[in-house]
Order: sequence, then C-alpha cells, then structure tokens
Amino acid sequence: MRAALLNTPSRYGIVSMLIHWGMAVLLIVLLATGWYMVQLPDAGFDREKIGFILAHKSIGLVAMYLAVARIAWRNATLLPRLPDSVSGGQKTAAMFVHLCLYALMFALPVTGWLMSSAGGFPVYGWFDQFQLPDLLHGNPYLFRVFIDLHRWLAYALLALLAVHSGAALAHHFVGRDDTLKKMLP
Repeated sequence: MRAALLNTPSRYGIVSMLIHWGMAVLLIVLLATGWYMVQLPDAGFDREKIGFILAHKSIGLVAMYLAVARIAWRNATLLPRLPDSVSGGQKTAAMFVHLCLYALMFALPVTGWLMSSAGGFPVYGWFDQFQLPDLLHGNPYLFRVFIDLHRWLAYALLALLAVHSGAALAHHFVGRDDTLKKMLP
C-alpha cells in the first residue's frame, strides 16, 4: 500500500512522517552533541569544542525552523483518530506531552540564543549564512542563568522523549493497536 502525501483519518501522510522523524533525528543529535560538548574542557580556545558549539547552534536553529513548519503543517492537515481503546486520561496525557514537546522545541533554541547573547557570542543562522541579532547584551550573570535553564530544559526534553517513545512502544507491544504504525511508512 502506497502512503499518501497528506494525513488521512486513519494514518499520517508522508509529509507528517518526514517532519516527525526528521525532528526526532535532529533532537537526538542535539541532545548527543550538547552532552558531548559540555564534557570537553573550557580552557583556551579548544577547536573541537568550538566546532561542536557552532554546529549545535546551527542544528538547533534548523530544529526551530522545522518546529514552525511542523506546527503549520499540523494546523493545515487533519490528525488521524486515536484508537477507541485509548482512554480519556491517556488522550489528556498524550496532549499534555505533545504540548510540552512543542514548547521545548522552541524554548531550547530560544534559551540557547539568549545564553549566547548574554555570553557575548554571536549566533549565526542557516550554517553561518547570516548573523542573528543579540537578544541580550553581554551579561555574565544571565549567561550562567541561561546555561542552567538550557541544560534543565534539555533534561526535560530527554524525559519527555522517553515518555513519548515508551508510550508509542507500549501501544504497539502491549495494547497491540495501530498507534505506532500510523507514523511508519
């Protein structure tokens, strides 16, 4: 069976799947590079760390652009129905987790941008094609605040991704419904 471009009442279309799985890959890459780069030494101008920071910023902005596209697409197309076996409480929990994930898809790049601005480090969009304006001027105190906030938001994202993935797997293996299959080609 050939997958449709658009969502149908029973499953997601190719566009939704590409956006969903593309965002999943970007978020995993961002979490992994973020975790790795903070382990690198701060002393001097470590080229490896600077390279990871610049790549992390660029990929983070791409993820933010994709989050905008994702919300626009979600509002432009219908959502497949949930199985009848999904309780009202599960529907509420799913909506809450999805709203939190969307909020974090914006909060993380914005706090990263604020952190860079407060630290006096420029942020370049689309892999160094243009410089974004500073949201704050150098402020060492706010720099530390946004570092901590960004880190804790990343932990929250990791936890919510685990809940989201776990719920999808539980639907598939325990509930034996088609919730996960709807998002697979």
